[in-house]
Amino acid sequence: MKIHHFNDPQLFYQQAKDYLLRYEAEHNLLLGISQTLIHSPQRYGSEPYLATVEEDDKIVAIAMRTPPYNFLLSKVENFAAIEMIAQDLYQEKISLPGVSGLTTETEIFTQKWHSLTHQPYRIEMHLRIHQLKQVEPTPKVSGFLRQATESDRDFILNWYVEFMQEAAPSEPTNIEETVDYNLYQNHIYLWENEVPVSLASASKATQNSSRIGPVYTPPEYRKKGYASACVSSLSQLLLDRGGRACYLYTDLANPTSNHIYKNIGYQPICDWNIYQFEAI
Repeated sequence: MKIHHFNDPQLFYQQAKDYLLRYEAEHNLLLGISQTLIHSPQRYGSEPYLATVEEDDKIVAIAMRTPPYNFLLSKVENFAAIEMIAQDLYQEKISLPGVSGLTTETEIFTQKWHSLTHQPYRIEMHLRIHQLKQVEPTPKVSGFLRQATESDRDFILNWYVEFMQEAAPSEPTNIEETVDYNLYQNHIYLWENEVPVSLASASKATQNSSRIGPVYTPPEYRKKGYASACVSSLSQLLLDRGGRACYLYTDLANPTSNHIYKNIGYQPICDWNIYQFEAI
């Protein structure tokens, strides 16, 4: 096996895209980040780590890191590639806050990384990737979907802060930069019932698919069907625009959200884990 590094995101994507698209649902996040690196490189502050592992001239694993975010692993077809990637990161003296990826791949990587660095690790979240190709009918809810604008920025900032505190308190996110980028890219949508009551963001995974998230409803507006209406309407909008599929991550510790999205038409594809590494 050989590991190949890339400094040019466009070249990386050209080499990696066939493998990534072969498992599109599993790789929707890696695909989306690849597009961001190509079209909006200023989104990330430091040079990314982009690598493929090949065996007999065929890709068997892909690895990405866009600081300050977690290291990402693709679906791996030969688990020996995981040790090669871990060794490469260690030799390059690259520090990692955590790793995100499919269940088995991340379990193996965390053990390899621990053996090299002696860093303790803990599971942060158990997630499930869902795919939607057709929106199922849902109960009517008062309000309508609209795209967020710059005038919504102040309360969207507050909602993002609240979302991160609930869903991913360890993720090193610059929330102002994230919100400003998503507003500029027209990624954020709101469900409005006299006032905004729920939020969902959507970004491209591929030319024909989108990833939805985050989804957030403030506590005072929950259990009224707003999140379902927001995600359902946004998913239909994306399909109407020519999308073939929508992807969405749910927290397995939150049975309510898993039930909501299933009713909309999202079908489970695979499980995805987030591990955090702790400083020694």
